[in-house]
Amino acid sequence: MRTKGWATRVAATLLLAVGVVAAPAGPASAAVNVAYNFWTWNVAGAKINAGSTTNGMIGVAARSIVNRDADFAVFNEICQTQFNALIAELRELGYPQDSTNFARFTPATPKGACAPGDAKGPFGNAIFSRYPLDGAQRWTLTSDTTGEIHSLTCVNPTAQPKMHFCGTHITAEQTKDADGNLYSGHQLADVLGQLEAFNNSGHTAVLAGDLNAQPHYGRLNGFYSSSLNVPNNSGNTGAYRELDDNDSGNCLGYGEWTATRPNVNNPTPCGSTLTKIDHIFARQSRIVGSYSGDSLGISTDCAGNAATSEYPAGSCSDHRIVIGSATVSIG
Repeated sequence: MRTKGWATRVAATLLLAVGVVAAPAGPASAAVNVAYNFWTWNVAGAKINAGSTTNGMIGVAARSIVNRDADFAVFNEICQTQFNALIAELRELGYPQDSTNFARFTPATPKGACAPGDAKGPFGNAIFSRYPLDGAQRWTLTSDTTGEIHSLTCVNPTAQPKMHFCGTHITAEQTKDADGNLYSGHQLADVLGQLEAFNNSGHTAVLAGDLNAQPHYGRLNGFYSSSLNVPNNSGNTGAYRELDDNDSGNCLGYGEWTATRPNVNNPTPCGSTLTKIDHIFARQSRIVGSYSGDSLGISTDCAGNAATSEYPAGSCSDHRIVIGSATVSIG
């Protein structure tokens, strides 16, 4: 396990400007290389867990965050009551450096929409951080006309204002605009535009969440780096790497599946009909050295959750937890 102290985890690199006049050269900018562990999970807080805070899902999530030594964690489809319960559980486990300032919630539905017939509040997306946070930045994405609000939320540690960790949940609807373009494509373009804006300002951003798009879909070509050109994932024009895309043991350029949802009409290039729609992206030019990602088996420790044709009884979600590690250059 890596040491959690900030000072011991940062490798600083001083970038010196070369002067063109006979004056002493001075620092042009200071960059730091920081190793982070990332974590993301669509918990199906309403669909499968019915807004419950006592069926085991909260404990499974909190223990995984701590056991995986996650610095940042994104949740999709989490009820606000579950978000509050996770705050309490993570405090109990000693996870945050500042127990009063480490979590942010962004609703996607009106109050009372978490589970039918209850008052558990909205469900939406959440971000947890080991480090104290500045206030979250939020952008509303192009509407898919369903009434659900899709958004991008980004946070940064107070000690590292140029490092942004972002979470989103792209629509799964296949609705299209008047020109026949998927609204999900518009939403992904909105997200990518903000990531690029961070980069153009000299900042570093890492994105995690359920993008409802598989790696070989054309609407992700603008994300994946043009240097990634393999049979399983080609035609890319972007500048980012998904942290599991170097997994040659499962599906090089693609990674492991993350959701139980079958997709027989558009199977993965490696043969599986299960989908990879949960991702962690970092800009390739900001990654220092190697990086890695993985998806974890779905826990069956959530008592009372009924079995379906897609997952067994007790399943805590129909999505896997996705983790990743990378050292990124900031500044």
